[in-house]
Amino acid sequence: MEAVPNAAGLPTVLVLASGRGERFTASGGRTHKLQALLAGKPVLQHTLDAVIASGLPWHLEDAGHPGMGDSIAAAVRATPDAAGWLVLPADLPLVRSDTLRAVAGALAQHAVVIPLYQGQRGHPVGFSAVCREGLQGLTGNQGAAPVVRVQDALNSVAFLELDDRGIVTDIDTVDDLARAEQLFAAR
Repeated sequence: MEAVPNAAGLPTVLVLASGRGERFTASGGRTHKLQALLAGKPVLQHTLDAVIASGLPWHLEDAGHPGMGDSIAAAVRATPDAAGWLVLPADLPLVRSDTLRAVAGALAQHAVVIPLYQGQRGHPVGFSAVCREGLQGLTGNQGAAPVVRVQDALNSVAFLELDDRGIVTDIDTVDDLARAEQLFAAR
């Protein structure tokens, strides 16, 4: 499946699929969590389906990287013409396409947009082009937290309350997958 190149002025969704998924296998999973089946389809495919349905440009970062920061940096470097980025871990199979569009829309007004579900922080976190250098310099396991802290100090972070449980429903364990299966069936 090919990523979609950037369209005029739209942020690019960075689908991060570089992790090893060790907690999933440690919890009894027999495959990588992104290949585990949810409603008969791999977790990764559900996430990509939402991204594709959003109409936003996207990039799948699935090369092995030592940490989330390294994955984000590589994905940003791979999308040099992006107007901004929505950082979306690939293990969020219930995220909705309208959520991706809402974060992208809010990003037009803010340097960083953090989506919330009932007050809980979720993904994708949006970053405008002013964050490019900071994102490209990320390393290690803490993700983009250093970039968020810099923008927060400048009062450039917005929180966006959304009615999408999918932004906080990640798949780290077999129990998480079972919970996601129940939520998917209830949709």
